[in-house]
Amino acid sequence: MADPTTVRTDARRHHDPQVRGFASDNYAGTHPEILAALALANGGHQIAYGEDEYTEHLQRVMHSHFGPTAEAFPVFNGTGANVVSLQAMTDRWGAVICAESAHINVDEGGAPERVGGLKLLTVPTPDGKLTPELIDRQAYGWDDEHRAMPQVVSITQNTELGTVYTPDEIRAICDHAHGHGMKVHLDGARIANAAASLDVPMRTFTNTVGVDVLSFGGTKNGAIFGEAVVVLNPDAVRAMKHLRKLSMQLASKMRFVSVQLEALLAGDLWLRNARHANAMAQRLAEGVRTVDGVEILHPVQANAVFARLPHEVSERLQKRFRFYFWDEAAGDVRWMCAFDTREDDVDAFVLALKEEMAR
Repeated sequence: MADPTTVRTDARRHHDPQVRGFASDNYAGTHPEILAALALANGGHQIAYGEDEYTEHLQRVMHSHFGPTAEAFPVFNGTGANVVSLQAMTDRWGAVICAESAHINVDEGGAPERVGGLKLLTVPTPDGKLTPELIDRQAYGWDDEHRAMPQVVSITQNTELGTVYTPDEIRAICDHAHGHGMKVHLDGARIANAAASLDVPMRTFTNTVGVDVLSFGGTKNGAIFGEAVVVLNPDAVRAMKHLRKLSMQLASKMRFVSVQLEALLAGDLWLRNARHANAMAQRLAEGVRTVDGVEILHPVQANAVFARLPHEVSERLQKRFRFYFWDEAAGDVRWMCAFDTREDDVDAFVLALKEEMAR
């Protein structure tokens, strides 16, 4: 009988590993240190569903970043983290106030509404950031049975438009929301990029300023898959374990989610990856600013560059580098940098942009 641990070599590479684009940071592969951590966690048996040694150690790692009351619930993906978080923070009749551009409103296929049973109360924002004044456009009607009750304010750090809240801005939001009896959720799919941009610890703009629950992102920062709901205020949630299972986000072999987050957070890998991605976005922005006819739309504060250029130029450029339209009618595009984006990638893209603009 064959040894079940024998490694076969039938698999073949189906892509060119030298090809990189600017479509999304989740196009990138996995950081080698995370692959090494996964190999370390492999072999032998560990208790399933989160009772393994790696998930237990992840709790201590999270404490080092977010304080002793923080509790992490690893999940598969960011949508799952957001839906589980918001379900745990609301009643059946509850609603969530968010920016109109928020990922939970635009890019999650209606999951907060259809799976979470939530009403999203959206607010247009010029830069993706909520303020107490903008929140007040939807923060009313708590005693009106004809209106879904606002119970949570959800913000994204950094935002979908690549902008970053300062700690004082988040503190003002938390104070305002709590003053209305609401809780605060932070979608941190790119929280590492925000911390790198601000050059502060993640706690500085989360639990220290009053955020109740955090969706912590790993996938866009070098992991294969895996995020976590991080409960910063235990009084803000209920039935988290049950909701995670009910939402199909409970991993059986959870050690392979937890060890990736541990590899990111136990040292400085999370910060190194984020700083590099941010630096490549700055390099890209600097190059783009030298191209006549291309307009940068928002401050480049993390790892995203939003620009406006002629539609036909974008279409030609997309044949050379992968990226997405943000608002195709307006000619707006989004260019994302990742932990593995190289200076040569950026320089080649800027050169291609200049060539296409000159045609």
